[in-house]
Amino acid sequence: MRPCRGDAEAVRHALRDAHAALVRESLITAEAIAAAPRLRGIVRYGVGVDNIALTTAAEHQIPVCNVPDYGVEEVSDHAVALLLAVWRRLPEADARVRAGGWGVPRTRPIQRIAGSTLGLIGFGRIGAALLRKARGFGFERIMIADPALTQPPPGCILADLNTIAAEADAISLHAPATRATRHLINAAFLARCKPHAVVVNTSRGALVDEAALAAALVEGRLHGAGLDVFETEPLPADSPLRKLPNVILSDHAAWYSEAAVADLQRKAAEEVARLLTGATPLHQVNRWD
Repeated sequence: MRPCRGDAEAVRHALRDAHAALVRESLITAEAIAAAPRLRGIVRYGVGVDNIALTTAAEHQIPVCNVPDYGVEEVSDHAVALLLAVWRRLPEADARVRAGGWGVPRTRPIQRIAGSTLGLIGFGRIGAALLRKARGFGFERIMIADPALTQPPPGCILADLNTIAAEADAISLHAPATRATRHLINAAFLARCKPHAVVVNTSRGALVDEAALAAALVEGRLHGAGLDVFETEPLPADSPLRKLPNVILSDHAAWYSEAAVADLQRKAAEEVARLLTGATPLHQVNRWD
């Protein structure tokens, strides 16, 4: 075992004689894969695989796997928590009371959740778990945008991004980071949103154009946002998002509980064992003919 938390050269060195790689944040480049002749499999210690050169791995017939079925309850819980806290402006209320203030300011009115519209962008395991939990809050309409979904769940409707932007009161992101999904939430999308809308992102930071989001929040074109993931992590000190009272920020922690850690460790290790013993992996994400 050769732990690695270094730069590209350190990653190449760590992979050079490896038979399997267990990866978290390190960037596994095409060059690193090509320089690892013994490598028989890569397992992402998590869900997203945007830090791994999937095409190169497939060209070398190296399976890349992830652990998509851990932390589902945790991430969906976190998304609900961000949605409610932003919608109800809880951090602002907390700060007001701590500072000696009292009374509800009505400069940014709070809407009722029951009877409103929820938009889900991406509908995998976490989106489905969020839907199950969100139904109890009384959303009147639930719209889903996901190109892989041909039949919506009961009580939901399929919608495109423009419709969700224009009609949703709450928007929660659950899509992977790909070239097609980069900056799905951009200036044009935000220009269509209702001024009382809330945007929550617990999926991937690349889905959101953070400069456009900050501008919309400063200009009062959104009620607020709850963000657990960012384009650059940790969030840079000069990010305008840090200064906005109508944004709740968390440190890519939505996945976390002690139970989720145990699940992740066990499932990742079991996938590595399958790769090394020639068994069929459960969650291979790259394929070749």
